[in-house]
Amino acid sequence: MRFPARTQRPLAHNLVAGSLAPIIVATLSIAAAVWLTVGNTFAANKPGASKSRSVEVPTANGVAAKVDQLILSDLANAGVTPTGICNDEDYLRRASLDITGQLPSPRDVTLFALDPDSGKRTKLVERLLASPDFGKNWARYWRDVIYMSATEPRSRLSQADFEKWLAEQWNTSVGWNATATSVITAVGDVFENPETALIFAQSGVNEDVAAEACRIFLGIQMQCANCHDHPSDIWKREQFHELAAYFPRITLRRIMMPDEFKIEVLSANSDRGRGDQMRENPEQFVTMLDRNKDKKLSKEEMRQRPGVMMRGEAPGVPAQLIDRIFEQADGNKDDLITAAEIKAMPQPMQAGRGSTEHHMSDLQDPSSKGKLMQPKFFVDGATPGQNLSDLERRQAAAKSFTSSSNPWFARAIVNRVWCEMLGEGFYMPVDDLGPTRTARFPEALEVICQGFVANDYDPKWLIRTVANSQTYQRKVAAKSTSEDALPFASVTPTRLRADVVFDSLIEVLGIKEESLNGPARGGMMIAGGPRAAQRGPRFQFDSLFGIDPSMSKEDITGNVPQTLYLMNNSFLRSAVTASGNSRLGRLLRNNPDERDALGELYLLVLAREPSKHEVEICQAHLKEVGQRNEAFEDLMWSLFNSSEFLSKR
Repeated sequence: MRFPARTQRPLAHNLVAGSLAPIIVATLSIAAAVWLTVGNTFAANKPGASKSRSVEVPTANGVAAKVDQLILSDLANAGVTPTGICNDEDYLRRASLDITGQLPSPRDVTLFALDPDSGKRTKLVERLLASPDFGKNWARYWRDVIYMSATEPRSRLSQADFEKWLAEQWNTSVGWNATATSVITAVGDVFENPETALIFAQSGVNEDVAAEACRIFLGIQMQCANCHDHPSDIWKREQFHELAAYFPRITLRRIMMPDEFKIEVLSANSDRGRGDQMRENPEQFVTMLDRNKDKKLSKEEMRQRPGVMMRGEAPGVPAQLIDRIFEQADGNKDDLITAAEIKAMPQPMQAGRGSTEHHMSDLQDPSSKGKLMQPKFFVDGATPGQNLSDLERRQAAAKSFTSSSNPWFARAIVNRVWCEMLGEGFYMPVDDLGPTRTARFPEALEVICQGFVANDYDPKWLIRTVANSQTYQRKVAAKSTSEDALPFASVTPTRLRADVVFDSLIEVLGIKEESLNGPARGGMMIAGGPRAAQRGPRFQFDSLFGIDPSMSKEDITGNVPQTLYLMNNSFLRSAVTASGNSRLGRLLRNNPDERDALGELYLLVLAREPSKHEVEICQAHLKEVGQRNEAFEDLMWSLFNSSEFLSKR
C-alpha cells in the first residue's frame, strides 16, 4: 500500500468534509443560581413502592415523551428551533455505540434501513440492552470515572475484575442504589471483591474516599472544603470532615510473597486491632525477635521470625518493609535497632493506617490532633450515632447517599448518562452539581429522576428512557457559541471513548485484540494468577486515547500523538491490506463492482452509505491510482483516520 504525501491529508479531509469537523466548541458557562426545590417527590417514589401499593410505575417511553414535551416547550419559549430527527443510519450507529460500545455491522445497517416497522428503534434499544456488551460498555465508563482520579497506581491492577463485576450488575439490572452501597461498604481482597475499587483507588484514605464517593454518587464536589469553607458553594469545612468521619476505620493490608501479592480492604475498629505491635510496644516487639538476647534487632533476626503482624501487613516481615524500618529507625547506622530507636521513629504517613477516629486539623496549630469529628450527612444533617464500628458507619453512609429523599443521588447518574449520550448534561460539568447550581430544563430532569427512583434505580430503564426520547434522536449540530444558548435542540458531536475506538478498529480491520500492538509482555503475578492486562494492547491504547468521562465533552479533542498513532502505527498499516484473507480483501472479492465495493467499505467503517460527493472523490482517487487494491487500501486508511470514525454523529 502506498501513502503518497500529496494525497494522504487532502483525501482524509475531503472524505469527512462537512461531517463532524466542529467537535471543538465554545466553553460552556456554569450559571450560578438558587436551590432547586424538590419537596417530597422522591420520597413518594421509594424503591419497591410499586410492589406494595397500586401505584403505576412510570414507563421508559412515557417518561421519554414527557421529557420531550417539556424540553420542546422551553425551547419554543426561548425561540429556539430544534433540528429534525436523524436518519436510520445515524440512529443505529449512535445507539449501538452508546449502549454497547460496538459498531453495527454492514448487514445490520442495511436490514435496519429496509425494516418498515415504525417501532424498530424501540426494538433496537431492547436488543442492545439484552446484549452482554451493554454491561461491558458501561462498566468501562465507570471504570474510567473511578480510576482516572486514582491516587493509588496499583489499583489499576484490579480494574479488569471491577469491569467484570459491574458489567454483571448492569446486565442483570441490579439497582444503582445497591451497586453504590456495595462500593461504599466493600471489604475483602481487592481482586476477589472488585467492589472495593473506589476504596483501593483512593488508597483507603478516608478524606479521599469521602470526596470521591460524594463526587461520583452525588455529583457534588466537597473536597474544596477540606482545608476551608467551600469558596464557591455553601459547604462548610466541618461538613466535609463530618462526611470523612464515616470512613476513618478503613485500612489496606498488603500481603507480599515472592511471586504474588494481595491487597485487602479491612475494617479496623481499634488502633490495637490494626496490628501495630512494633509501635505500641517496642520492648515486647524486640524481645520477640531478639534471638541472641542483646536487646537489639538485626535484619536477619527480623527475617527469620515468621508470624509478626506489622501495621497493614500480613504475618511475617517482608524484606522491603525491613529495609524501610531500618532506614527510619537505625539512627547510628550500626545495622541494629533498639526499642528506643523504634520509639523515636517518625509516625508513618500511610494511607488508611491512621487513627480509627477522624480529626479535623487545627489550621492554627497543625501539630495538634485537631477536633474529633462524628459522622453527619451534609444533605439532611442525619447522624448515625456514636461508638459505631467501621461497617456500621459505612452502612449508614450508604443509606444516606442512596436514600430516595436525597435528590442528588438520582440526579448525579441521570445527569451523567444523559450527558454521555447527548453530549451535554442538565448540569455541566457532570460532577459539579449542588444547591447553588442551576439545572437546564430542571422539570425534565426531575421527571427522569422520579421515574428512575420509581423503577428501583434500574440502569437499563434509564438508558432505555434516554434512547427512546426524541431529544436523543435529533440530528447532530455544532453547539452555539452563545453563553445563553439552551442545549438539547440538537445532539452535540462528541469524541468516542478509547475502548469504543479500540473495539471499532479491531472490528473494521478484522483482527484480534491481542495482536494490535503485538503480544503482551511482562506482567506481575498477583493473587495467584498472571495479570498482564496493564501491558496488553487495550491498556496501552487506553493510555494514549483515554479520556476522563467527567470532563466536558467540548474539552475532549484529539491530539498529535493520537493522530500519529493512527496514521503511522506499523501494525495498523499492515492490517490495511487487500491481499490474502484480510477484511478488505474479502470485501473486494465479494464486490467486484467499484460502486458496490465503495458502499460496503463505507458501511463497514462508518456504518452508512457514501454521499454522492464522496463517491465522486473516491472514484477520482481510484482512477488516479489505477491499481484497485492499492486505491482501496488508501481509502480504508483515510476513513478510519477521519474525525467521523472517532466521533458520534
